[in-house]
Amino acid sequence: MDGEVYSAVDSSPTATEKRKQRHQNQLQKERPYRGIRMRKWGKWVAEIREPNKRSRIWLGSYTTPLAAARAYDTAVFYLRGPTARLNFPELMFEEDQLHDMSAASIRKRATEVGARVDAIEISLHASNSNSNSNSNSSTHTSEKPDLNEYPSPESSDHD
Repeated sequence: MDGEVYSAVDSSPTATEKRKQRHQNQLQKERPYRGIRMRKWGKWVAEIREPNKRSRIWLGSYTTPLAAARAYDTAVFYLRGPTARLNFPELMFEEDQLHDMSAASIRKRATEVGARVDAIEISLHASNSNSNSNSNSSTHTSEKPDLNEYPSPESSDHD
């Protein structure tokens, strides 16, 4: 026993390491971009911590994760400059500088960008779903009634 050396190094991962790996995989599935998270009801939100402060800047709530990520990118670019870690570095331009660096002005610019991207994404999704539904069911057209319109006497059920 004097010359025996026992190795405490085990190649199999411990329970803590497995838990960390599982948590990291789950975060990657839930958060496809940096600085955003999904609410229980499906909306994507973005927020960022102010440098050297405990407060956060609320960047808005969006329908798509892409819009929330673009809002985050806008805010982090104005807070940390061109060295910031961005989701979409190819979409930020240094000549687009914000002169007032207050939290309110950063929030305003980020929500403008996020809302614009959200509107584009929603319209693209709607046009794609409309073109798919039109091509799939060209014989079946269902027109939604205008609920604000008064019924005409011809369509009355009291005949």
